[in-house]
Amino acid sequence: MTKVLLVDDHAIMRDGLREILASVDGFELIGEAANGNDALLALQHNLPDLIVMDMSMPGISGISLIERIKMLYPSLSVLVLTMLDDPQIALRALKSGADGYITKDKPAAELIAALRKVAAGGRYVDSALAEKILFDGMGVEMPHNKLSSREMDVFRMLVQGNSLNEIAAQLFISNKTVSTHKAHLLEKMGAKSMAELIRYAVQQNLFVG
Repeated sequence: MTKVLLVDDHAIMRDGLREILASVDGFELIGEAANGNDALLALQHNLPDLIVMDMSMPGISGISLIERIKMLYPSLSVLVLTMLDDPQIALRALKSGADGYITKDKPAAELIAALRKVAAGGRYVDSALAEKILFDGMGVEMPHNKLSSREMDVFRMLVQGNSLNEIAAQLFISNKTVSTHKAHLLEKMGAKSMAELIRYAVQQNLFVG
């Protein structure tokens, strides 16, 4: 029996995933978390075999969360389930340790196939996204892919309207460190203001799930 932890900030999505898992033999849902920080706490109390996680959530999420999980629990399998179909983000997630990456627009049957493959120790990326990853690698790297995982966290939270104090509290870092990350990401993105960062995030469809 594969024990599963669901990590997604949308209750409706967790409800749907709970029903899908209940219909599949060999999987047992042992916990749920609405953000990355709660997920890390849950792992300390009841370690699953597989995490199914969103990429954009309050607090630590995305690449940072994958890296933290894999550092603490190297053998734990991670399947990313997200709205983000950016091939460069998918590639970064896989390089950071994710064992699978699938978007939320796929049918339940494909999600079940991904669950089974990752639970069995394999890796899974849907064919359309895998093709994008292959051909995107031949193109120009997008500015946001120059950011570190922590800079991406700060970028996401700034775009979502969080203040420096709120970001510092959620990421357990100082205000000065947040300000430093903000300065670095503005420089790497070639942006002069938050308005430019927000415009870029909207144009690139970043941080939507």
